[in-house]
Amino acid sequence: MYALSMLLAAVAVISVGILAFDAPIQILMFISMLVLIPFMMGLGFTYKQVEKSMMSSMSRALQPVLILLTVGVLIGAWIASGTVPTLIYYGVNAISPQFFLVTTLLFCSLVSVATGTSWGTIGTAGIAMMGVGTTLGIPMGLTAGAIISGAYFGDKMSPLSDTTNLAPTVTGGDLFKHIKHMLWTTIPAYVITAVIFTFVGLGYNAEGVNAESVVQLTTYLDDTFSLGIVPMVPIIVLVSLLMLKKPAIPSIFIGAATGGAVAVLYQGVSFNSIISIFYNGYQIESGIEIVDSLLQRGGLSSMLALVALFLFALGLGGMLAESGVLEALIASFAHKIQHTGMLVFVTIIVSYTTLAIGGSVYFSTVMGGTLMRPIFERLNLKPENLSRVLEDTGTQSSSLLPWTGSGIYTSGALGVATGAYLPFCFLALLTPLVSLFYGITGLTMTEKERPRKKNQAAKAVEA
Repeated sequence: MYALSMLLAAVAVISVGILAFDAPIQILMFISMLVLIPFMMGLGFTYKQVEKSMMSSMSRALQPVLILLTVGVLIGAWIASGTVPTLIYYGVNAISPQFFLVTTLLFCSLVSVATGTSWGTIGTAGIAMMGVGTTLGIPMGLTAGAIISGAYFGDKMSPLSDTTNLAPTVTGGDLFKHIKHMLWTTIPAYVITAVIFTFVGLGYNAEGVNAESVVQLTTYLDDTFSLGIVPMVPIIVLVSLLMLKKPAIPSIFIGAATGGAVAVLYQGVSFNSIISIFYNGYQIESGIEIVDSLLQRGGLSSMLALVALFLFALGLGGMLAESGVLEALIASFAHKIQHTGMLVFVTIIVSYTTLAIGGSVYFSTVMGGTLMRPIFERLNLKPENLSRVLEDTGTQSSSLLPWTGSGIYTSGALGVATGAYLPFCFLALLTPLVSLFYGITGLTMTEKERPRKKNQAAKAVEA
């Protein structure tokens, strides 16, 4: 009961703050941390121990925070270099409205698989496709749904992805066995997603295109930027580095620096201006609404609010984990789980719950894997079964909650409210259903080889 009270106190602060006062999620997470301090001290923890639980959990945010800040620099640099404008310009002129959505899904999937980063894909290819979609008259929520589905497909299936490496590490599995096992759930859901986007896209045609906006946008891009092959060099550099399995942070920074060099040497941007763009993002006042909404983005400073959210979310998650709240709740009914269907269902709930509480897919994966691993082992299931469910849920749904790091980043980068794109993130909505189907039927739920009894082994030797 005490464990449930702690959890409800944290949830109450966040939910009441958002619903009643429309308060920023960052300050609510921070207040929740303060509220949990007396609860933990009531369990016998000293303040030093409470502080250590916060700090040790926050330290896990350092790598994603550095990636996040570097992606902010990358976005600004790639707009100034003409990389994003080139993608928008040629996309508007080349893509048919009817097949725009499925093209966006496939394009973002390829970029994300090649780079292993959903955020990088959303912040570059995603922004470009939002520009194309807006110009073609496609609803922003639909376009964002196709972008997110493609970006998180790659984030989930690429061996270069941090979450794809984290899941089998937490569950004690193998990376490539994990990826292979995810094909069973991801491919059917992806095919259905592609079919849906294809049929939905057929409802849009050239008659719905805002011709005036197209002319304004393409004319401005053509007049302002030097378009063509050279602005695509930063993409080639970044994709090449990531495919060569170079570390993500220096690779993204080199991609951003290459964009800065192209902006200075090819677009005529001054060195002082590109340094300012690295920090503040690309700033423009063209007087054309569609241009300003698409190109005023990026910069390291645009990511600072998200950095704060990461730190506070992981700090809160660390306190809940250290206090044993989540373990106590699961232990109360763990013994009742005797079938793979119930096991997968509970794992899905745990994954979503820890994602909502921690605000981070990293917290969700670590906590979900840690809490559910003993039950999977008791039922003699291989670790890739657990790691698959964690990715089918936490990884793919991390951008669907408005207070998570991925949710805030995605909404900000694409300029679309979470509620507007959530219904169209078909891959994230379908994959858990496929995963649950396998759990109920037992299909693809692979078991470990059971050790043979000694007398059986002796008989086998005698024979």
